[in-house]
Amino acid sequence: QVQLVESGGGLVQPGGSLRLSCAASGSTFSYDVMAWYRQAPGKQRELVAEITSGQSTNYADSVKGRFDISRDNAKNTVDLQMNNLKPEDTAVYYCNARRTRLGVPFAYWGQGAQVTVSS
Repeated sequence: QVQLVESGGGLVQPGGSLRLSCAASGSTFSYDVMAWYRQAPGKQRELVAEITSGQSTNYADSVKGRFDISRDNAKNTVDLQMNNLKPEDTAVYYCNARRTRLGVPFAYWGQGAQVTVSS
């Protein structure tokens, strides 16, 4: 059974930095895309950043220039380095991994990591 386990959330002051990590276990296959989403109270879950197995990246406009996503294909891990954090970055951050095999899409989610940006 595939499991995604996040770590690294917490409380940080505005302008500070945090690094989120996610490790996928329970399978030997690789993922086409690994990503981070977030959901703030009362809002819909939104894409923060994603990275393909070929290391192509895509970021939400709100985090461009501040966040950096990276992955290790051999270890099936994905990290999110978050710099210059703002109060509006406060949310639960979810790791996501996706693959398509024989035309069938599969998506997996972590349990979420709380990130709180407050003075």
